[in-house]
Amino acid sequence: MHSKSHNLSPFPSLPHSALETFSSTMASQTQPEAPSKNVGPEYRPTTQKPLATVSTALKHENVHVLPQTPQLIALLTMIRDKNTGRADFIFHSNRIIRLLVEEGLNHLPVLEHTITTPVGRTYAGVKFEGKICGVSIMRAGEAMEQGLRECCRSVRIGKILIQRDEETAKPKLYYDKLPEDIATRWVLLLDPMLATGGSALMAVQVLKDRGVPEDHILFLNLIASPEGAKNFAEQYPKVRVVTAFIDMGLNEKNYIVPGLGDFGDRFYTM
Repeated sequence: MHSKSHNLSPFPSLPHSALETFSSTMASQTQPEAPSKNVGPEYRPTTQKPLATVSTALKHENVHVLPQTPQLIALLTMIRDKNTGRADFIFHSNRIIRLLVEEGLNHLPVLEHTITTPVGRTYAGVKFEGKICGVSIMRAGEAMEQGLRECCRSVRIGKILIQRDEETAKPKLYYDKLPEDIATRWVLLLDPMLATGGSALMAVQVLKDRGVPEDHILFLNLIASPEGAKNFAEQYPKVRVVTAFIDMGLNEKNYIVPGLGDFGDRFYTM
């Protein structure tokens, strides 16, 4: 494992001319109305399917939003509710995280793999190509590590500590500790909230500086703002984003709205 500390200079070696104007314009943008649809099994009539808010659409090929199923909407409803206690918040968040990890694994390349079953017949299947690892953006991203471990036994997980300056909304890189062979692995980058996109952008740059090809990175995320998702997708078009929901936008403090509050606080302390 490799450990390294950093000066508190934002976005080292990362071009950020677009980012400098990004935060200053977001708060002034008029937020569109949230999209909605009747959710429920396809075979039920519309009158038997309640109207619910669903994810905003984003026209970027590298952004994949989970299907807006009744199960997912119900889980998101629970973790968004300010009255949901910590135990229920953790339980329902973990269920969404598991869905994200399972979908993220679907985007990894596979190879042909034929096996023989116990009855002596062959089965033409597949297996994953190459090795994977997880990298969590601390601290909220650490909440997604267990979901990855439940799907990928003994998976290696690295850490990146990036914190947002609440006044400037710009990220600061403090610390990273990553597997020494990370350049040879497919990386699942973990962070539940994507607001301006600054922290995730910096994390990808850290991975690229360690030799990870951009197209070997998948970013798993629970809730994103359309501004942050668009900015991220355009800055790193070869990184695939898998998110559960793209919200309406950002408020004047660059918080996701309607959002769910501070994910790390609700998962670990509240």
